[in-house]
Amino acid sequence: MKCSNGTPGANAFAVFILGVILLLFPTSCSMFTCPAPNVPTKSAYQPSSPPPCDLPYCDVNLDLPITAVTKPKIYIYKGERRLLLVNESTLVREYRIGLGPHPKGDKYFQGDGRTPEGEYSVCAMNSNSKYYKSLGLNYPSLKRAQDAYRLGEITQEQYLKILEANERKTLPPANTCLGGAIFIHGGGSYEDWTLGCIAVSNLYMDELFEVVSPGTSVTILP
Repeated sequence: MKCSNGTPGANAFAVFILGVILLLFPTSCSMFTCPAPNVPTKSAYQPSSPPPCDLPYCDVNLDLPITAVTKPKIYIYKGERRLLLVNESTLVREYRIGLGPHPKGDKYFQGDGRTPEGEYSVCAMNSNSKYYKSLGLNYPSLKRAQDAYRLGEITQEQYLKILEANERKTLPPANTCLGGAIFIHGGGSYEDWTLGCIAVSNLYMDELFEVVSPGTSVTILP
């Protein structure tokens, strides 16, 4: 008796042949359709955070109206004679500055003609200064006073007065060997003519005076 194509024996043989093919080519994509791997495309990738910023600003907008500055910070680069006004993370102004007769190095003692370096803040504002307008900085800082007291450079009474001024956010005394009365003031930046203060033009001083307030951060760099 002959078996037709529809018989159970023929069907079993066909299944056997198909199984052999699958065993010989288990991963072949040429004979069978393979689904695309579930990998996001380059265009779909979004970084989780912005790239790191090594400067005190990540954007520049020198045309921003000064009235739009709401969170100012000041950065002073002594070696470059530059004062940067940064609003949040945007550089909004850059001013030329003048310093004292010995601008290199941190301030160490009264009369050395140097501008202190480090982290400070505005603690006084004078709209009728000898040099147009001025912003007083909290030098000597608490850390500088602590180091000086530990080394015996200032007395306990002097240390306590500097400590009190820093706690009250007022201008520290300037009559110790550490010096003081460090200001950002007007008068021009044509040369290094101050006694250790930071000088800018009167026009720039007007802009600073409009946006700065007591407590504004001032970072002074070499």
